[in-house]
Amino acid sequence: MLEKIQSVAAQVGRIVVGKQPQIRLALACMLARGHLLIEDIPGVGKTTLAHALSISLGLQFKRVQFTNDLLPADIVGVSVFDRERAKFVFHPGPVFTQVLLSDEINRASPKTQSALLEAMEERQVSVDGSARPLPDPFFVIATQNPQDQIGTFPLPESQLDRFLMCVELGYPDPKSERALLEGQDRRGLLDSLQPRMTPDDLLELQRKVREIRCAPPLLDYVQNLLTFSRRSPALAEGLSPRAGLGLLQAARAWALLDGRNHVLPDDVQAVLPAVAGHRLRPAKGGGVSHRARAELVAGVMHSVAVP
Repeated sequence: MLEKIQSVAAQVGRIVVGKQPQIRLALACMLARGHLLIEDIPGVGKTTLAHALSISLGLQFKRVQFTNDLLPADIVGVSVFDRERAKFVFHPGPVFTQVLLSDEINRASPKTQSALLEAMEERQVSVDGSARPLPDPFFVIATQNPQDQIGTFPLPESQLDRFLMCVELGYPDPKSERALLEGQDRRGLLDSLQPRMTPDDLLELQRKVREIRCAPPLLDYVQNLLTFSRRSPALAEGLSPRAGLGLLQAARAWALLDGRNHVLPDDVQAVLPAVAGHRLRPAKGGGVSHRARAELVAGVMHSVAVP
């Protein structure tokens, strides 16, 4: 089974070249049953990465282009009166899929953004007083542009906290960019991709992640990280319990990708920037750039002793 997930990483790496660390983080996020936020400027491959992951994992996916006039019903669906049957019939929205690609999520209004909150947390949506379950597995992979760009609405903290990880792709290195310039069109390459796993394979790996062992000293380490973030005068607020649980699950997934049945402090440190960066804000305001977030996470990591 581990060979299959490695095959997925290799295939996605041929499409999104030079970004193996981000691809591995994205896979760890999905193995941990988390939702993924990809944040960067337009044109660096955010949507391509989401497409490549969905196809390689053998998952059904739908894409919603978020705009400022998008309505919640455009995502979750709507009930329409059927005259022949003399009753309202529910027409499911694109959220009823295994991977929902929410492209440029921060261009939609806060009301529309909030339509995903229940789906992301409880993996169901409530419409007309009825709870409708979503497929299993279910992931939201969202892309967003930097908040200083025109026409964006910042994601509220409640929604940011529901994304297990936030990754940044950045510009490619010279060698990778040369490969992009000399190679085929990335969109054309996506059409040639074949699934390397099935949804059942993914569910089995997710079960294995939950079986990865965490020793008491490792749990102490994670708890100390959470406690320090909440008490640090440099931070507006600390990491939530949801963030702590997500950090532990992401570390388990990282260990699984290394072929181990136990978590090391190195696993926690490997995933901490992606798990904590989008959740932390400086106490004095300002500074929400990637560099500022990285400095906040580094401050937490370097202040807590490693067991």
